[in-house]
Amino acid sequence: MQPLTREQSRAIDQIAIDRYGMSGLVLMENAGRGCAELLLRLGLKGRATICCGHGNNGGDGMVIARHLENAGVEVQVGLFADVGQVKGDALANLQIVQAAGTPLTVFSSGVAEEEAAGFLQGADWVVDALLGTGVTGPVRGAAAAVISAINRQSRPVLAVDLPSGLDCDTGKPWGECVKATDTATMVAPKQGFAVAQSWTGTVHVIDIGIPRRLLTCLES
Repeated sequence: MQPLTREQSRAIDQIAIDRYGMSGLVLMENAGRGCAELLLRLGLKGRATICCGHGNNGGDGMVIARHLENAGVEVQVGLFADVGQVKGDALANLQIVQAAGTPLTVFSSGVAEEEAAGFLQGADWVVDALLGTGVTGPVRGAAAAVISAINRQSRPVLAVDLPSGLDCDTGKPWGECVKATDTATMVAPKQGFAVAQSWTGTVHVIDIGIPRRLLTCLES
């Protein structure tokens, strides 16, 4: 497919739900499982530290954690948002993680960068599931602290859909922005990736089960 804009990325998910009867949970499950399988192909063997935000990107991260645990990988999940902010499909997957006893640490909005850096210690891979394509302004609070900590450490980083803090359409960072070694993007590359290679690293496209007919209509 041609690269997707922010608006097109949102439209694909909504059309799949409204016209094709696919639930958001199914799309999130496919996205998270695809990312987990990619991490295993990339050679993940030790601990995966998954940094999640409160939105659907964070929900993808929760799914990734579950599938990595099922594959025998040690995981730890950090939620860099108040639990009360998590809604909808992301909340459903947070509740699964909680019920499963997956190691989960919740960080307040005032978390310091050094505390976030401590959470990353011992990771074989860091997964950035903080922010998605909807970001249109500077990143602040807990997300900004952990992004800075991620960029200071030397472990490989997988960004989910796009590096947190990157503008989907322009490829320019909104202040703090994750510098990924690999990006697992859903359905198709994003428009801004053409000028953002230094932020995205290697881009891998994840098939989340969107019907081919929907994608063909969007391309025409």
